[in-house]
Amino acid sequence: MIKIALLACIVLAPLGAQELKLPASLDRLAAKATEVVDVTMDANLLQLAGRFLSDKNADDAQVKKAIGGLKGIYVRSFEFDKAGEYQDSDVEPVRAQLHSPAWSRIVGVRSLKSGDNSEVFVKTENGKIGGLAILVTAPKQLTIVSIEGTIDPDQLNELGGHFGIPKVDTRKETGHGKDE
Repeated sequence: MIKIALLACIVLAPLGAQELKLPASLDRLAAKATEVVDVTMDANLLQLAGRFLSDKNADDAQVKKAIGGLKGIYVRSFEFDKAGEYQDSDVEPVRAQLHSPAWSRIVGVRSLKSGDNSEVFVKTENGKIGGLAILVTAPKQLTIVSIEGTIDPDQLNELGGHFGIPKVDTRKETGHGKDE
């Protein structure tokens, strides 16, 4: 489901600053989880990471350009052996921020059968998109992705596979062997 949510983000207009705060209470879920992804990269760490990317390598150069305008990448993802290891109250501080007037939910995917839910939110400021948040909840999984800073949709695609952001293939297959 996170791939669906990220795919939706790629078609968005350029992204700006965001002020989503991830609550410290999420850290206690790591002790219960069988798999944890914890990415906290502020502007200084992103600049440092950019120094290790080569301008001579086309892929590295594109990733370096994409992170140039970012202020932060934050990912918290927890997978559990059994359902019920986290509560709605663990997610409520994030949901409360996303249900403010500044934020709009642009994608919502819900499965009554599996209990999986994916949501993509954007924050608008003066008619422009000023933030991005992805929230994925499932009986055995909780994932929150927050990207701060300026980036266009093509650059967001380039970040896939780097810094804990899943890689998403955005090319549409036509059935004739060609991409559109």
